[in-house]
Amino acid sequence: MKKLVLLASVLFVSVFSATAQKEADANKPEFKFEKEVYDFGSLTEGEVATHEFKFKNVGKEPLVITNVIPSCGCTTPKWSKEPIAPGKSGVITVSYDTKGRPTPFSKNVTIHSNAKTPTKVLYIKGEVKAKPQS
Repeated sequence: MKKLVLLASVLFVSVFSATAQKEADANKPEFKFEKEVYDFGSLTEGEVATHEFKFKNVGKEPLVITNVIPSCGCTTPKWSKEPIAPGKSGVITVSYDTKGRPTPFSKNVTIHSNAKTPTKVLYIKGEVKAKPQS
């Protein structure tokens, strides 16, 4: 009988914990990006190409971006350090320096946040044409 009561108690606690975790996740902030991949097309070597990835917090709590890590030093991200309220929008600006890189490219930035999915990857791509010789 004691084993039955113990088993029932453990089962109850497990179910309660799982339900509480699902409810907590349902309230977490969540990104909804207009685009997750941006193609710059053809660029001329020497220019800095910039794109704004626009998003909305479709969750129920403020969204905090803790870090945005580029895949290489040629890519620079900028973002607001302020929390994005539920229903509000934000922007992550990604710049790519084409200097000395006359070749096709595909780069990414990894976003770290308090969102339901805590890491998110955005992509940029394009082709850099060599600067004409003078």
